[in-house]
Amino acid sequence: MTSVPGGAVGFLAISVVGFIILGMMLEGLPAILLFPPLVFPASRALGIHDVHYAMVIIIGMGIGLLAPPFGTGFYAACAIAGIKPEQAMFRVLPYLGALVVALALIAAVPWLSTAFL
Repeated sequence: MTSVPGGAVGFLAISVVGFIILGMMLEGLPAILLFPPLVFPASRALGIHDVHYAMVIIIGMGIGLLAPPFGTGFYAACAIAGIKPEQAMFRVLPYLGALVVALALIAAVPWLSTAFL
């Protein structure tokens, strides 16, 4: 993992995509308990701050939880609201777009997550 192209930036990009996909497929607790302990040593070896990387992981998993067509949180929210997922799918996309932009900004600028430490 430490030899990915692009160094720390490439590792963060792969992590963002990977944890969004994991958030779509798994519930939060099993994914958080299983996968971050596997990738934190690589992030430390690349010089990524632990708090910064944890924020990237948590926000990425949250995006995956709400992302259609596989996000389990999306379907739970539709069931609670009493609407069909097809009706809500296109209305949630601008919200997810804003979250992806925020995640990209947090991943690109570590100061945003570690400034008050």
